[in-house]
Amino acid sequence: MKEIKSWKVLVRKRSTIPDGGKCELKMKQFQFMGVICAVMLFIVYRTTNYQYHETQMEARFSPFERVKDIQVSSSKLKNLPRGIIQARSDLELRSLWSTSSSRSKVNVSSNRYLLAMPVGIKQKEHVNVVVQKFLVENFTVILFHYDGKMDGWWDFDWSDKAIHIIAQNQTKWWFAKRFLHPDIVSIYDYIFLWDEDLGVENFHPGRYLQIVKSEGLEISQPALDPNSTEIHHRITVRARKKKFHRRLYDPRGHTKCMNSSEGPPCSGFVEGMAPVFSRSAWYCSWHLIQNDLVHGWGIDMEFGYCAQGDRTRKVGVVDSEYVVHQGIQTLGFGGTQTIKGKVQRHRPSHGDSRTEVSYSLIYRNLSDPQTEVSYSLIYNLSDL
Repeated sequence: MKEIKSWKVLVRKRSTIPDGGKCELKMKQFQFMGVICAVMLFIVYRTTNYQYHETQMEARFSPFERVKDIQVSSSKLKNLPRGIIQARSDLELRSLWSTSSSRSKVNVSSNRYLLAMPVGIKQKEHVNVVVQKFLVENFTVILFHYDGKMDGWWDFDWSDKAIHIIAQNQTKWWFAKRFLHPDIVSIYDYIFLWDEDLGVENFHPGRYLQIVKSEGLEISQPALDPNSTEIHHRITVRARKKKFHRRLYDPRGHTKCMNSSEGPPCSGFVEGMAPVFSRSAWYCSWHLIQNDLVHGWGIDMEFGYCAQGDRTRKVGVVDSEYVVHQGIQTLGFGGTQTIKGKVQRHRPSHGDSRTEVSYSLIYRNLSDPQTEVSYSLIYNLSDL
């Protein structure tokens, strides 16, 4: 009997050993699963928290528009969830992999400005001087390459920070109409739509903007140095003793600017070579630019309609920050030489403040000096 009892006890001991090992193994498995769950919960929390902060940042700097704020047919957007629609964009470059800290650094500035220029490779060094002055003042730069030659620009350190758009033999206004839509550039407080042949040795973008803001100028331009190669309108010439001016008093010449002169080019006028627009003024001016506009001759006479108020107060020329107009003809003038030019402006008899601009130009073909070609163009702004 003792042997039987001892055998039973031995069997019980042996059977209890594996059961205890299984319990211990299960406990270790539960602990491991607990650790895994804790890690997963932490990852979910961090991801959710990151997404929340990203959403808050987007809402702060690029808020979503409501459906009712978007001026398009509601039927085209009715299937989109409310709160996800964003009607505007911008020209800011984005990193492939960005963090919240890097994005906050990009968006930390509440003031943004845009410099847009048509450029050709022949003016490469000159454009380099202009762009460097603007980049240090937190400008976004977009270059319109009208000659199709893009590869020659990569040796500049700033080239990969600029936006490059190429279209063969197109003008500034063609580019502006297609790539500077108000919904694309709405984040920029001021838009500089400049030609490439402007000397900026005596121009500082920061000081210029301070004057424009303090004087409430919606449309402006830097004054032209009197020694500039080309000056088309006397109102754009720099007044040495002034910070800025809004009008011209000069009884000389064909266009006499008297005390009673209220319209362009005596007051409320800037020229098309170097205009600077506020956000609101550009919204209006973009709609003023016709889709088939090429050279833009005479359109500067109409900018005053977009001055967001009295053009005699909201449009001006800044004298303390001035540029040199070098008058370099590049686009479309490679094989011709201007021999004679005549510009006439006359006002319609019915009293409309808009003007008609008539240009008569004679070009001589450089390859055949005996051949002269005459061009005549009438640009009737009453059709705008």
